[in-house]
Amino acid sequence: MTRFPAFRLAAVQAAPVFLDPAASTEKACRLIREAAARGAALAAFGEAWLPGFPFFLGAPMDEAFWRASAEYIASAVEVPGPETDRLCRAACEAGIDVAIGVVERDPRTLGTVWCTALLIGGREGAIIGRHRKLKPTHRERTIWGDGPDGSGLRAHQRPYARVSALSCYEHMMLLPGYALVAQGTQVHVAGWPGWEPAEAPRGGYLWPRQTLLSRAFAAQGACYVLCVGGLRRREDVPERFRGLCGPDMTGDSLIIDPRGEVIAGPAEGETILVAGVSLEAVAAAKAVCDVAGHYARPDVFEVRVDGQPLAVASAVTTQGVHRPEGIRPNRDKLPEPI
Repeated sequence: MTRFPAFRLAAVQAAPVFLDPAASTEKACRLIREAAARGAALAAFGEAWLPGFPFFLGAPMDEAFWRASAEYIASAVEVPGPETDRLCRAACEAGIDVAIGVVERDPRTLGTVWCTALLIGGREGAIIGRHRKLKPTHRERTIWGDGPDGSGLRAHQRPYARVSALSCYEHMMLLPGYALVAQGTQVHVAGWPGWEPAEAPRGGYLWPRQTLLSRAFAAQGACYVLCVGGLRRREDVPERFRGLCGPDMTGDSLIIDPRGEVIAGPAEGETILVAGVSLEAVAAAKAVCDVAGHYARPDVFEVRVDGQPLAVASAVTTQGVHRPEGIRPNRDKLPEPI
């Protein structure tokens, strides 16, 4: 008799400490320990969780907007960096894998941030996957840069399953998801800002549709999906910027089975949503429809993914500085930062 791996998945729905990477990291470590104590093999956080989704995007582009933008870039994290090192230690100490959205600052220019999904291995205590969101949506483009390449489109083999991750409207793009399904993903983390409106405003557009797109991904990919929404209430935003805050993000996280059925959630408030799962359900769903296998038509369609890392400048050379003989730099007289 075949024995299929059975394990538990955790969707962590909680507000970060906005614009405070150190405090957000500390809170994430506590939540990681709580998820591990509940027996989860994988704990997943929402999009841009560390140190928070850019709550000010819908505000007028006045002086307060630009102050918030500057603080947002300053509070982003570098990968690797002290915050991610701390998350790796927490995952290793708890013995649990962690998928978490971070706002990643480009260490080369210090002026661009990406919406990045990290996968941290609990056994290794290390970052094993990093995917930068390929295309920010709508007003997100005013603060996030395009992911520079497809090197992070990977399904990672873990002891319990193959795991992948995308952010928000990457699930609308079709091809990134297909690239992961073609690698046999069995557990997929769909990170969202955390807002599922009941109805569209009059004459408006209903978005982000996180439930619909996450359920579709689960059914098409024949995989479990952790639809993890962020949580943001007005009181969670620093008081100095509350005038810029858009509508509350209510989370609405779900865990979805390989047939697209909701098996846990929607979550309310700060909570950790946990569900027991088995790869037997994945195998059964793929037996019916494996969209990158027996349900594909390679004679008609071909999908090519460029997974090579790219860089704007691979090497920068500068000429030496000419200094007259006998003159040495006097760094003691350099002004101190104010």
